[in-house]
Amino acid sequence: MSMKNVNYFKAVFTLLMAAYGIMCAHSPSDFYFLDRVNLTAHEAGHLLFSWFGQFIMILGGTIGQLLVPAAFTVYFSLRHVYFSASVTLFWIGQNFLNISVYAKDAQAMNLPLVSIGGGDAIHDWNYILTKVGLLRWDRAVGNTIYGIGVVIIIAAVLCAFYYSIQREESETT
Repeated sequence: MSMKNVNYFKAVFTLLMAAYGIMCAHSPSDFYFLDRVNLTAHEAGHLLFSWFGQFIMILGGTIGQLLVPAAFTVYFSLRHVYFSASVTLFWIGQNFLNISVYAKDAQAMNLPLVSIGGGDAIHDWNYILTKVGLLRWDRAVGNTIYGIGVVIIIAAVLCAFYYSIQREESETT
């Protein structure tokens, strides 16, 4: 027989995470709490993948942006700290929302860009979608990325709620 106790700190944190997810999904182009960290991981991804040619270097920004929270998610999962893994899974979903905004802007190129080293900035998703022949489908690509992000956020919140319940095995006599 198992006893179930709610960890109220985790449950409240999950509610706040859900509210944050709704805000991010409602207005993904607004600036939010994690965006500076995401931008740092994005730019670091360009540097990390610069050894593999221009296409991979430019794609590396997005890879880096997803790789950082994914590494934390794997770390927590391997250590069976599933509530924390749910939180970092949420972070992955939030990154997908950011990426969707960038992808949808590929043709218009209205977003302000960041350039390391002061050179001319390249719009990553304009370059990527042009190279793969999908530039005219930037909105559809961005909407698909957005949908993936929303699904990940919902899954993360549901997992976090599940793991906010502590399960204790009781002895049977």
